[in-house]
Amino acid sequence: MSRSRRATLRRVGLLVLGVNVVLALLKGGVWLTTGSLAVQSEAVNSVADTAYSLVVVAGLYLTTRPPDFEHPHGHERIEPFVSLFVAAGIFAAGGVVLWQAASALLSGDVTVTRGPTAVGVLALTALVKYALYRYCLRAGRERNSPALVATAKDNRNDILTAGAALVGVVGATAGYPMADPLAAIVVSVGIVYTGVEVVRDNVAYLVGAAPPEDLRREILKRALDHPQVRGAHDVIAHYVGPEIDVSLHIEVEGDLTLREAHDIETAVIEAIRDLPEVDDVFVHVDPKELGEWKDDDEVERLADLE
Repeated sequence: MSRSRRATLRRVGLLVLGVNVVLALLKGGVWLTTGSLAVQSEAVNSVADTAYSLVVVAGLYLTTRPPDFEHPHGHERIEPFVSLFVAAGIFAAGGVVLWQAASALLSGDVTVTRGPTAVGVLALTALVKYALYRYCLRAGRERNSPALVATAKDNRNDILTAGAALVGVVGATAGYPMADPLAAIVVSVGIVYTGVEVVRDNVAYLVGAAPPEDLRREILKRALDHPQVRGAHDVIAHYVGPEIDVSLHIEVEGDLTLREAHDIETAVIEAIRDLPEVDDVFVHVDPKELGEWKDDDEVERLADLE
């Protein structure tokens, strides 16, 4: 793991923690001042966000530690587990929102405070969380971090919950207090779906799934681009944590010297390893005269894709 990636993950984790602490204190103060149930629920949400942010920061610290004797490839494989913890928090938040909204709707007892202070803090929350969502998503994609992408999606959920609370306050002001639980039910469905997305993405990292087809095609293209590589077979790319390991056989003419074959192998490895998603590359060189060249339907299919 590069130092820049390590620094980015830790910086973003600490930023998310700091923002959640500030929002929890701000919402708590407004709740104590106004007694708004909508703001109270948002304050509780921010306290929960602060708690899981502590775990995310700890998890990102562990996953960004450099390789050691017991973990020669580093600690990146911890990161999908951090993402699954975030997913558990997302499911819990969705369940709580759904339960509270359904209870209020069935009982008909909906109390929402009218007032500009409550509206202001909820609108501010939505704006701050949107900025945090965009920042975390960009950093997560640039640094290939599933934990930061999951955190971004959780911040997107906070935009929805703040929006639902804002609908409740505005609806009460307009004389429609039931708008709050109805909006919250819709939001809870979206929250739970986000949790499903996070689990789906990170289970793929944990079980060693193949990367997207366009990336597999680019891996193959980089191997075949070498002028002395005549073909390839048994190309395997799979996730090891959030990164990808690649193994493949390249087919070359058999009259090459050992040094020439080694140079070809090294060039192919470096070309594939230049992909930001790729960690390790293992290349086996097959000389033509040994009869190990063979047809590979998957390679032919990927090579023919435009």
